[in-house]
Order: sequence, then structure tokens, then C-alpha cells
Amino acid sequence: MKIKLSTFDDVPRIMEIINDAKVYLASQNIDQWQNGYPNARQVENDIKNGESYVVINDENTIMATSMFTTNKEPTYKVIDGNWLINEDKKYGVIHRMAIKKEFRKFGLATFMFYQFHLQLLENNVKSLKIDTHEENIGMQSLIKKLGYKYCGVIYTNYNAKRLAFEKVIS
Repeated sequence: MKIKLSTFDDVPRIMEIINDAKVYLASQNIDQWQNGYPNARQVENDIKNGESYVVINDENTIMATSMFTTNKEPTYKVIDGNWLINEDKKYGVIHRMAIKKEFRKFGLATFMFYQFHLQLLENNVKSLKIDTHEENIGMQSLIKKLGYKYCGVIYTNYNAKRLAFEKVIS
């Protein structure tokens, strides 16, 4: 398996994965991704910006997707808490990570985090930040297991409360 930048041809398969994730979150009574976000337009924008990634297997099947960038996240400027690395420094950000339902529990999220950590190390960027819904215990468990520290609460641009985490990459 490998990770690669997404293309516009990948959008239908990425949206299948995201829509499956929306159903899964709803089945867990998690009010995340239940308001029309993320949508195909958002994914296309990520692709246009070179920030959309997919994990593919040897058969070229898209198994997972994520947005990853080193551009600043505007909603991270204000936090009820404290980031580990000053907000003025360059950092990585992950959003919109989802795994195709038949490939869940195969360690693909961990694989993507690892690949993004490597990109940050290669570019001498010292931190990766991520936020998640307060009821998304699965994602919280994963990021804590990977060494991320809880930093506080941020609010999205549509005023949704999110728990913010950060890892110093070294």
C-alpha cells in the first residue's frame, strides 16, 4: 500500500468513503459530519490545493483519505487552552480523515499519521495539530495512542466545539 496525492478522478471514490464515515458517525450518535460537510466541493478544493491524499492498495483501490497541509488553520488561532508549539511557527494539520468501511481496523489511520509525520520531518516542521468532535472517542483514542497531547478547545468556522490535540514531531 502507498499514500499519494488525490486527483479529481478520485473524488467519487473519496466521497463514497466520506459518506460511509458520515453513516458510521451517525450510528455512533456522534454529531460530526452530519451537516453536509465534508462535501465534494471541499474535497475538490483540497485537491486543487495539493492537500488531499488517498491510500491505495496493490489493486489501486482507494482504502482511505485525508486532508493534510502545512498551511495555518484559521480556527486554531484562538484556543481555550494552549498549543505545545507557538501558533506563529509552521505546523501540519490533518482534517477529513476517513477509512473505507471494509478496511477499518487495518491500521490505515496510523499509517497516514506516520506518512504525514515523515513529510513534516523532511521539511523540518516540528508539530502536527488535529481536532475532533468531543464524542469521537475512536479518533481521540488513536491520537492519544500516537502520542498526541490534549491542548484545549477550538471552535470551527461554523461554531462547533472541537477538542484540539498536538504532537511535537522529532
